[in-house]
Amino acid sequence: MRLLLYSLMACVAFSCSSQSTVSVVPPATPVEHPPVEARKSEQTPPKLFVGIVVDQMRTDYLYRFWGDFGEGGFKRLMNDGFFCADHHFTYAPTYTGPGHASVYTGTTPAIHGIISNDWFDKELGKMVYCAADTAVDGVGTIKKGGKMSPHRLMSTTITDELMLSSNFRSKVVGLSMKDRGAILPAGHHPTGAYWFMGAAEGIWATSTYYTKELPNWVKEFNDRNLPANYLNEGWNLLRSEATYDESYADNNPYEAPYPGQLRPSFPHLFPADLENRFDYIKSSPLGNSLSVDFAIAAIEGEQMGQDQHPDFLALSFSSTDYVGHQFGPQSREVQDIYLRLDLELERFLNYLDGTVGEGNYTLFLTADHGGANVPGFLKQYNMPGGYWKPQSMLDDVDNHLKSKYGAGQWVLQYTNDQFFLNKALIAKKKLDIEDIAEEIVAIAMQQPEVYDAKVTSELLEVDHIEKPWRNVQRGIHPQRSGEVLVLTKPGYIENGYTGTTHGSPFSYDSHVPLIFFGKNIPAGETWRPTAIRDIAPTVSKLLRISQPSGCTGEMIFELNR
Repeated sequence: MRLLLYSLMACVAFSCSSQSTVSVVPPATPVEHPPVEARKSEQTPPKLFVGIVVDQMRTDYLYRFWGDFGEGGFKRLMNDGFFCADHHFTYAPTYTGPGHASVYTGTTPAIHGIISNDWFDKELGKMVYCAADTAVDGVGTIKKGGKMSPHRLMSTTITDELMLSSNFRSKVVGLSMKDRGAILPAGHHPTGAYWFMGAAEGIWATSTYYTKELPNWVKEFNDRNLPANYLNEGWNLLRSEATYDESYADNNPYEAPYPGQLRPSFPHLFPADLENRFDYIKSSPLGNSLSVDFAIAAIEGEQMGQDQHPDFLALSFSSTDYVGHQFGPQSREVQDIYLRLDLELERFLNYLDGTVGEGNYTLFLTADHGGANVPGFLKQYNMPGGYWKPQSMLDDVDNHLKSKYGAGQWVLQYTNDQFFLNKALIAKKKLDIEDIAEEIVAIAMQQPEVYDAKVTSELLEVDHIEKPWRNVQRGIHPQRSGEVLVLTKPGYIENGYTGTTHGSPFSYDSHVPLIFFGKNIPAGETWRPTAIRDIAPTVSKLLRISQPSGCTGEMIFELNR
């Protein structure tokens, strides 16, 4: 501040020199700065950067389960790292695809284009999946799940920018149980992206977008047959039942059993003769253990963190999401999977300490979205919430439009709480699409579960103050979103009567943890609101690289030592 004041005084002196002479006295004690070379040495990028995304992790899990965590996992990250306590997704819908894309591009679906996991493609006239690519084939698998790439992602990522910065000498690997959890973080030109093929395969695979053949280290890992060994263990409580007093009782009506089981209660045993047996890996803590195994194999196989060019490992833990969907946030299963994830984090951190070296790596841990409380559970305690079945609204819209304008498919698709209208039919009938959209809004507003509905074009013309609609605005892509958006009341979900889901702009879906840890990260925390799009520019600063091309976030300045 004093330097700024003296600069201003000097400017005034210069501008007034023709009339009088102003003497500027320098400060008696100049501000001391370390030599530039010393500062550059202290702030060199880490040899390895690790991005960890925990699928469907709410921030309150850190507080609820704190007393049951060990010292080397979440507690180590929190105590020795930097915690952003009021960290939110500032857009909707809050799903896995948009979440991972937003973390790594530093922007929202309005710019990076991943508006959902699946959406209606207006040009193709059909639903598309965010990572599906018919132009490529699977590598290591012949299943449809291998035909994946990042071709629908419309911004570079921090991993792309790292590759550009190093002239492609850095190594970038993305991995996840889910293809989109590996592909979107790894960017457009990584060393590799790998995802787990469940069902009857039980292997890690990729696509021809990345390579023609699996690297030897991946083949060797698949040959170890770890998934089968894990399945033989099943899943029982990690601790005594008394530990789980933060969760509701086992075997309750808000949970769904695994296929082949009569009750949704421990122990969970996984039959060896089922055709889709390896899907149990994904939907249990076994998937997190296998992901850490594969992450270690990737670091060793690609020799990451071993030279002067920073490398990046993008690791996504997907199994927490499967368990949350099936059992709900208050279940013993959710508590147990986080206690087990705590141990896996400790194992992984210890491995990084021993190989890359403590002080040579940096990581962040966040989530791709949160999750709603189970509405049935809320109702039991007279709290607001419920289930949203939009079919009645869709029938009312269809009947109204046909009655007023004649036969025809006026609505091509309703998905992600959006109406996609038949523009060709509307133009043929010489009707105003905005008028029809307004009529749909009026019908939607008659539904008791609906909080509000708006015409997309009108929504984009107004700068909304309240978070729900302001967040929805950031999720609208001009070419990919529908013409009418519907927002249900807080606590209402479009789901079955067991487990939970996510996707709304409300805090239970938007409030997620963010922890930075390792080299160049001071211990501390901030309660200042931060947004998911702030991660990428902050990581870019820590790596000394350019921000992603579509980045709209801001650096978290508290990390600047």
